[in-house]
Amino acid sequence: MSKLETIQGVAFDLDGTLVDSAPGLTAAVDNALYALELPTAGEERVITWIGNGADVLMERALTWARQERASLRKTQGKPSVDHSDIPQEEQLRVLRKLFDRYYAEFAEEGSYLFPAVAETLSALHGKGLPLGLVTNKPSPFVAPILEALDIAKYFSVVIGGDDVENKKPHPDPLLLVAKKLGVAPEALLFVGDSRNDILAAQAAGCCSIGLTYGYNYGEAIADSNPDFVFDSFNDLLPALGLPHSEIQEVKND
Repeated sequence: MSKLETIQGVAFDLDGTLVDSAPGLTAAVDNALYALELPTAGEERVITWIGNGADVLMERALTWARQERASLRKTQGKPSVDHSDIPQEEQLRVLRKLFDRYYAEFAEEGSYLFPAVAETLSALHGKGLPLGLVTNKPSPFVAPILEALDIAKYFSVVIGGDDVENKKPHPDPLLLVAKKLGVAPEALLFVGDSRNDILAAQAAGCCSIGLTYGYNYGEAIADSNPDFVFDSFNDLLPALGLPHSEIQEVKND
């Protein structure tokens, strides 16, 4: 793992990497759809829409819901289109606002750390590695989730979806976090769970680790050709010069 020997800072994606946010996102999406009298999607489907920010999430949700409702109306012998609907563009605008309202209610209680995340971040932070976070999630929701899960203290830089003009997979967010961490892009390791994360890292010239357990549109993360593929978050420790046993030591401190 020679590429990892020159790493001077580490940045992480949020949803699907550090945090299982699917329950909270699903609750917000489904409540927003229900408010517009559209079919609700459920967590298994919403997971496949996560990763490109809230605007794209709700575009995907609305496209699916309109198609689902059209199919239901057809089976009922009704026209596939309900002509009383507001235009789709307006529907999307309203749906997006509803999502923000409901996600403000569900974001914290519907977000959970994946196994070994807190202990691993603590060990890396204790080693003196500067840590950053880069997410496409709307910025106002990021800090409350990090605080609620007690991991905000590990990050010296946090880049949300509203903090840059171009979200991942564009390299801009990673170039910005590298600059703020004071490391060259090639000395930054980016850890994520989706092709957007890996594409952003590749475009920015960063080393990348793809995690197999997150949200990646039903695709294997290895297909995106990250530099390394890990099954568990705490595999980062031996890769960066710390033993797995460090986790137990941190727990006992």
